[in-house]
Amino acid sequence: MTQAQLIVSVSPQSLTDVLQGAGYRVNQTEQNGIVQLLSASQGIGYAVRFGNPAADQGSFVDFTFSCALRVQGELPAGLAELWNASRRFARLSVQGEFLVMEMDVILAAGVSVDHLRSNLELWDRLLQEFIVYLRDYSQHAAQLQAQAEKTEPVPQEEVQSL
Repeated sequence: MTQAQLIVSVSPQSLTDVLQGAGYRVNQTEQNGIVQLLSASQGIGYAVRFGNPAADQGSFVDFTFSCALRVQGELPAGLAELWNASRRFARLSVQGEFLVMEMDVILAAGVSVDHLRSNLELWDRLLQEFIVYLRDYSQHAAQLQAQAEKTEPVPQEEVQSL
């Protein structure tokens, strides 16, 4: 592989082309002069945010896939920490009322088109695992709560009144 075949940076348009070439719909948005890409996989929306600028105007040497889900109610304790301890490549964090999964992609030293596509495939798979993880974690937390309610000791005042 020659140096000319390596991708050392991406622009919003070149990454849009890669995503569309893989079958994804992509919308470019701009807010306060910052461009991001919006797409979805398995019905789950995500954004692509660009990071460090490259030498070429309008290009970047890294970007982040980011999926933010609004949380209704309270998250079970340890949800993000367990994901981060048991998974590689993507990190989970709680940011206000959002649960956010992110994965960085670095191009700075040069990567092949196949490597770039493999990162997209990895992101797609992690999104699928993320939804399964949330469903399973919620079911497990509900089961633990139900067991705890069954085995809670009766308060002393109620025992005396019986």
